[in-house]
Amino acid sequence: MTAWRPVDCHAHTTWSDGLLEMGELVERVQGLGVRPGIADHVSYDVAYSVKSVEATHAYIEALEQHPAARGAEFCWHDELWRELPAELLARLTHRIGSLHGVFLPGGGVLHLWDRALPDGLAPDEYMSVHVENLERFAVEMPVDILAHPTLVSLPLRGLPPEALWTEAHEDRIARALATAGIAFELSARYPPHERLVRCAHSHGVRFSLGSDGHTPEQVGQLDSPRALAAVVGITDDELFDPWRDARSR
Repeated sequence: MTAWRPVDCHAHTTWSDGLLEMGELVERVQGLGVRPGIADHVSYDVAYSVKSVEATHAYIEALEQHPAARGAEFCWHDELWRELPAELLARLTHRIGSLHGVFLPGGGVLHLWDRALPDGLAPDEYMSVHVENLERFAVEMPVDILAHPTLVSLPLRGLPPEALWTEAHEDRIARALATAGIAFELSARYPPHERLVRCAHSHGVRFSLGSDGHTPEQVGQLDSPRALAAVVGITDDELFDPWRDARSR
C-alpha cells in the first residue's frame, strides 16, 4: 500500500509571479515528499499573471506536460474567470479563488495591497464588507478552494486576528464555505488563526494545504499547515485532494 503524501495545492511558477519553471517546481516539491500542485495567477489584475483566454489555453497545455495537480488561482474581483470556457476549465484538476480585492458598497474595489482604507471606512466596517464579499464569493465563484482565507486589507494585517475577526464573522464564513462545498486553505504564507479553523471544522468544511510558494525555499513547505491541522484534529482524509475531491461547479 502506498503511503499517503500531502498535496501542495497552491504554488506559483514563472507563468505568473514564481521563480521556478514548472519542471523545477515539480522536482523541488517531490524531493520534499510532497505531491506538487501548480496554481498560477489567471487574472487581468495581477501584474505577473496569465491574462487572457488564449494565454490560459497555453498555460493549461503546459501544465498537462508535468506530473502535478493542474490548478489556477482566480481573483474574485476580476472578470477573467467569468470569461473562460467551461471546457477549458474542465482540464484543471482544481480551481482556487482569492479575495485580492473587495467590492465596496458605494462602488469601486478596495485592493488588499492598498496602503490605506478609504476615508471613513473603519476597521470594523471594512470587516463587514470583507465578510459580505466572502459570502458572495462562495455563492458565485466556481472554485474548489478559498486561498488564504484570513488575508485582509494591508493596513489591518498587524492587528491580532482574534480581535479583528469576530466569532460571528467566522461563523458566517464557515457556513458559506460548508454550503458551497469550498475547501478552506491552511496557508503556510498567511496562516489562519486557530479559532477560525476550529469553527470551520465544526461546520464540516474540508481543508486544503497550500504553501502559496513563490520561491524555491517556499514551495512544498507544508509543515506549519499540517501542524495546525493536527492541533485542530483535522485528519488526512479531511484534506482536499485535487484528483479525488474537485467538483464540476
